[in-house]
Amino acid sequence: MMDRESDHRVLPMKPSNVGGGKAVTYRHAPLIQEIVSRGLHVIGMVKNDNKRYLVDGKRVDLKALYTAAPRVEGKNATILRCIRTHLVPGIPVMVVFVRHRSKKNEWLAILSTDLTLTPQEVIRIYKMRWDIEVFFKCTKSLLRLQKGFQGRSYDLLVSHTTIVFTRYIVLAWQHRQSTDQRSLGGLFFELCDEVGTLDWTVALQQLLGLITEIATKAGKKIKKLINSQLQQFIAGLPSYISAYLTF
Repeated sequence: MMDRESDHRVLPMKPSNVGGGKAVTYRHAPLIQEIVSRGLHVIGMVKNDNKRYLVDGKRVDLKALYTAAPRVEGKNATILRCIRTHLVPGIPVMVVFVRHRSKKNEWLAILSTDLTLTPQEVIRIYKMRWDIEVFFKCTKSLLRLQKGFQGRSYDLLVSHTTIVFTRYIVLAWQHRQSTDQRSLGGLFFELCDEVGTLDWTVALQQLLGLITEIATKAGKKIKKLINSQLQQFIAGLPSYISAYLTF
């Protein structure tokens, strides 16, 4: 579920607005149309404003669209209704209506231009925007994205923004190293590739060699026991495996 304050926003599109211009939202139909024309998709919250949707050839507002949308059956009480329609001027969209988290009798509407997604996937992807909000909040409030420079040069703005974002990446990486126990993204696959290059016969010989080395450093009784167990292990191996061993 989501609050009404969780609106989907982006940074200003013009460099001259970075110093204090108003943010542009994904919700405006002309901007949505422009983004879709570039081969991208939009997922964002929409409100009952002047946007109109086509239902049975008629233009309706968001409230009328909610009434026309069929109910979503299932155990998920968060998703109320979902409908595929067209946003004027003819943009194919899917609108998912979800229950308001703090006001049970109200609903919120999430718009998606990607019609291949399920309503659950639309909600899951939309929730990811919270990480983006945290990123913007940190860069603007803590790393002084808007206040750390004076000037109107486009190159200056790009350089300053790049430095601030790099600082955030370093801080986020350091925080991950100190608090997060999860493995790094490609570390698992790199280790798998490294293990894959190690031949199984070499690995088995190294293992048996390590056991023999440990036996030589142990007492006579332990050494005798280890060697006995090791010989029994080797004797029990299939011939096509034992043939590769030099012990």
